[in-house]
Amino acid sequence: MINPTVKLAENVFEKPGMASTREGFGKGVVEAGQADERVVVLTADLAESTQAHLFQKAFPDRFIQVGVAEQNLATVAAGMANYGKIPFFTSYAAFSPGRNWEQIRTTIGLNDLHAIVCGMHAGVSVGPDGATHQALEDMALMRALPKFTVISACDSEEGRKATIAAAKLGGPVYMRWGREKSPVMTTAETPFEIGKAVPFWTAEKPQVAIFGTGSLVHNALLAARELQKEGIEVSVTNIHTIKPLDEDAILRDTQKAGAVVTVEEHQVHGGLGSAIAELLAVNHPTPMEFVGMHDKYGQSGTAAELYEHYGMAPKHIIEAVKRVIARK
Repeated sequence: MINPTVKLAENVFEKPGMASTREGFGKGVVEAGQADERVVVLTADLAESTQAHLFQKAFPDRFIQVGVAEQNLATVAAGMANYGKIPFFTSYAAFSPGRNWEQIRTTIGLNDLHAIVCGMHAGVSVGPDGATHQALEDMALMRALPKFTVISACDSEEGRKATIAAAKLGGPVYMRWGREKSPVMTTAETPFEIGKAVPFWTAEKPQVAIFGTGSLVHNALLAARELQKEGIEVSVTNIHTIKPLDEDAILRDTQKAGAVVTVEEHQVHGGLGSAIAELLAVNHPTPMEFVGMHDKYGQSGTAAELYEHYGMAPKHIIEAVKRVIARK
């Protein structure tokens, strides 16, 4: 059942509100800028696509258009952070961190600077843009870097809160954002804290613990509802912070269920599933199934078509749950 304590949207299943997670960034960074004049925003010729134009309109003197030069984007942001600013810098995730990972590593990571890398249009849900623009490796790239916090909001409202929190965090941060409008599951009252998982769907005796991140958490909820109709109880937990993981919550849910399914719009190698598998291998070895991209590149299509083609639709989560139950 939906966890009543986390105050999700009442219409989370039937005709939910729709907004892209990047819209949450656009709203959140303006709020962060209102709260702290040190907040600045930089972009690489993609102000509207990354929703940075909202900050540009509100604070034109604190907005920097670097142009199509992602390596410079990272190093300019690093310089500003070194002198006390709080820079959010935005581009498509395929280009930042895809193209400028070395500059991010050297100028931001090694110096432990409070700069926020915003990778937009991540995942296959970018759709018609095709494989070149469908960043599916970005979380793996960024969680491998020491000192980086890695955040993947489940919806626009959570993204707004995450942006405000990232501005206050200190240290380097990577935030992952989607372009496609996706269901808004959370509300202003839904709890959010960096590093703290949120249990969206609970069961007294779950047979499987589902851990999801990003907008695919909604597909996990749809799967949980269908599984319940079949008499199969699961839990669904929103893992919005990939690094650091909420280890206590993950271990607690895993020990209760005895089997795990991870759900992400990312390569299963190096993303959420890998992070949880690493944790469980050391602390509580458990049967697992991984829903995500299985060592493939994307292609053009609608988000729904690509979820179906690459095995990330609700029915595929249901199949993964049944497979892992058979392995218990």
